[in-house]
Amino acid sequence: MKKLLFLLCFISFSAFSQGEYDSIRKTYIKKRKDLKVQLDSIKKQIDSINKQIKIWKEEEAKAWSVEGRFTFLLNQSSYSNWVSGGENAVAGNILVNYDFNYKEGKWKWDNKILSSYGLSYINNQGFRKTDDRFEYNSVLAYNASKQWYFSFLSNFISQFSSGYDYSQDPERLISNTLSPAYWSFGPGMFWRKSDNYRINIAPATSRFTFVSQTFAGQYGTAPGETVAYGLGFNLSGYIKFNIFNNVTMENIIQIYSDYLDKPQNIDINYQTNFLVTLNKGFSLNLTLHTIIDDKAASTEQFRQLFGFGFNYTFHKI
Repeated sequence: MKKLLFLLCFISFSAFSQGEYDSIRKTYIKKRKDLKVQLDSIKKQIDSINKQIKIWKEEEAKAWSVEGRFTFLLNQSSYSNWVSGGENAVAGNILVNYDFNYKEGKWKWDNKILSSYGLSYINNQGFRKTDDRFEYNSVLAYNASKQWYFSFLSNFISQFSSGYDYSQDPERLISNTLSPAYWSFGPGMFWRKSDNYRINIAPATSRFTFVSQTFAGQYGTAPGETVAYGLGFNLSGYIKFNIFNNVTMENIIQIYSDYLDKPQNIDINYQTNFLVTLNKGFSLNLTLHTIIDDKAASTEQFRQLFGFGFNYTFHKI
């Protein structure tokens, strides 16, 4: 009797265990399938996100156009028993011409950096600075119609190191690092046909002139003051084109009239750059630069730079 009872209990327990095992197994299989479905869904979402990020990166890369040119100009002259006379001299200039422009939908953002620095060494005179300039132009624009845009202009001009009037004896300090420095900004209208043809008109441009304490009262600042403020009309333009296949002409102009101080005395800053490409790494460079600013100098300022250049140019479009 006891054996029979034990056998029945064992059979019942076995049946219950088998049923519980089957139930647990079915639940496990179902959960595993659900988990696999969820993982597949997450994987698809991650792939979709990665794909979208890739598209955004490609679109952003296409939105930027970058062009830069770094040039080292070298001039050298030497004399030996030269009847006409002359001093041995070596001169070198580093020039940077860098553009980075952005375009997305109706928005455009054009940026240009012009920078140059030059030194010469002349026997019995030592080193002298021949060139020193830093300029950054930026125009943020929103399309209004066809080639016209609402715009906001920002322009900064200054220099890297001290400047001297070498005609004086002893030579006289006439400028210094960031002294003077000019910062102009204001809203306007922007005409843009391409990266190489653009004009900005800003009839309400604020202009700050900064000098160090050494030059307080100069460059348009009041006596004892190191900052001057102006409000006026600003026109800036940029035109670049090929004269021949290997000859490029670049024109950069800025015109400013201060409503608050002698508006009839118009400031003009005009620079023309000629680039004759000899091959990939070498060129002939000519720069003609004119500045008319009665607050900085009583007469017209002019500089001319010509030389054989070693170039490094890159494009990213």
